[in-house]
Amino acid sequence: MKKMRSVNPYTMEENGVFELQSPAEASKEITASREAFKRWRALPAVERGKYLTKLSSVLLAGRRGYAETITREMGKPIKQALTEIERSANICMYFGEHAEELTRDEMVQTAFHKSYVSFEPLGVILAIMPWNFPMIQLFRFAIPTLTAGNVVVLKPASNVPMCGRNIESIFAEAGFPKGVFKTLLIDSTTVIGLIKDDKVDGVSLTGSRGAGEQVGAAAGGRIKKSVLELGGSDPFIVMDDVNVDAVAAVAVQSRFVNCGQSCVASKRFIVMEKVAKAFADRFVHHMQAMKVGDPMDESTDIGPLATAGAGEELSRQVADAREKGATVIDGPSVPPQGAFFRPVAVLNATREMAVAREETFGPIAPIFVVKDEEEIVELANSTEFGLGATIWSTNIGKAEQIARRIESGFVGINQPVKSDPRLPFGGTKKSGVGRELSHYGVREFTNVKTIIVQNPK
Repeated sequence: MKKMRSVNPYTMEENGVFELQSPAEASKEITASREAFKRWRALPAVERGKYLTKLSSVLLAGRRGYAETITREMGKPIKQALTEIERSANICMYFGEHAEELTRDEMVQTAFHKSYVSFEPLGVILAIMPWNFPMIQLFRFAIPTLTAGNVVVLKPASNVPMCGRNIESIFAEAGFPKGVFKTLLIDSTTVIGLIKDDKVDGVSLTGSRGAGEQVGAAAGGRIKKSVLELGGSDPFIVMDDVNVDAVAAVAVQSRFVNCGQSCVASKRFIVMEKVAKAFADRFVHHMQAMKVGDPMDESTDIGPLATAGAGEELSRQVADAREKGATVIDGPSVPPQGAFFRPVAVLNATREMAVAREETFGPIAPIFVVKDEEEIVELANSTEFGLGATIWSTNIGKAEQIARRIESGFVGINQPVKSDPRLPFGGTKKSGVGRELSHYGVREFTNVKTIIVQNPK
C-alpha cells in the first residue's frame, strides 16, 4: 500500500504516515460527490451562502490549531500561518454574504422580449492544491466554486496531508452536506485518471509549470475546463522618487514571506540607477535584521524550507549568479538543524543569470539596476511568467502608465501583490490561465448559458 508521509521541516521528525486511497476508492468517493452535487446545486444561492458564513466561523474558532498544523507540516512561521487562516475565513465570509448577487442572472437588453445569461454549475471540480499555502489556496479556489453550485474534491500536496484532512473536518463541522467537499489522499497517477474520468467535470491546479502542462493536457484531451495558477517571477519596480528606506523595508517582507516560497512573492527587484545603491544598502540592512529560526516562535520571520531537498535548486541558482559576476550578500545565520536556507541578496544581477530567467522559489533576492522607463518595462517583461508585479513611485499617473505595459495578471502600485475576494486573481503567459475570486472566479466553472424569450405570435 502506497503511503503519504508528513515531516516537520524544522525538527525533521515525522508528523504521521497516511495510506493512499486506491483508484477504486477515489472513484467511489467521486460517485458520491456527483450525487451530492444534485442536491447542492438545487439550493438557492442564499442558502449556500449560509454554509459559507458558518465555515468562516469554524475557521476562526479553530485558527490556532489549524495554523499550528500548517507550521508543523511545511515550516511557515506561526504568525504567517495564523494570517493564512484569518484570510481564508475572510474569503468565506465575503462569498457567504454575497452569494446571491454573485450568481444572479445577467439581464441583457436586445430586440427580444427578454434576454439573459444564466451561470449554471458544471458539477464535480477536482482541486490539486500546493503545499506553500495549504489552506488559503484551497479556499481561494473552492469558495467561489461552491458558491456557483459545484462540489469540490481536494487532492492536497503530498507533504501536507494533515492540512488536507483538517480542511475536510472544517467543512464537516460547518454542517456541509456529505459529499459537497471531500479530501482524497491519492498519488499523481490516480489524479490524472480522475481528470480523464467523465465523473469529474473540471480541474483547478496550483503548482509548477510542469504540473500545469500535464494537468492542462489531460483536461484538454477530455474537452474539460481547467484553471491553472502556476509560477511567477514578479518584478518589484522601484522608481527614483521613492522613500528608499521605507520601500526597501517592504521589499524585504515581500521577498521573504513564507521563506520566499510564494508564487506572488517579489522575485526580481528592478531599481532605477539613481537610487540603486541606497536601495541595496537598506535592503541588506533590513534583511539582516530578520529573525530566522523556530517557526513556532511568534517572533520568527523566516522558517525552514518546506522540504530537506528544496535548497539544492536554490544553491545552484546562487552559485550561477556568483560565477557570472554578482555580489552575494548573506542574510542572518540559520540554525544548524532543519531544512533552512540562508537568505541572500544578489547585487549586480544580470539577465544572463538563472535568478533572472528562472523562478527562485526561496529566500534569494536579485537586484537589477536600470536607467529609464523603457528598460524597466523591457526587463520586467523579459520572463515567461506573468503573475504579479509591483511599482513603487510617488508619481501615480506615471506608475499607472507603466502598469498597463507590464505583462501580468495583477499589478500593485505602492502595494505588494495580495489577493482580495472582491478582485479577480490569476496570471498570464506561463503563469497560468483562468481567474480565482470575485464574480470572475464564481463563473470559471459554470456553463455560461444564453436564454432568449420572445412573445408568442
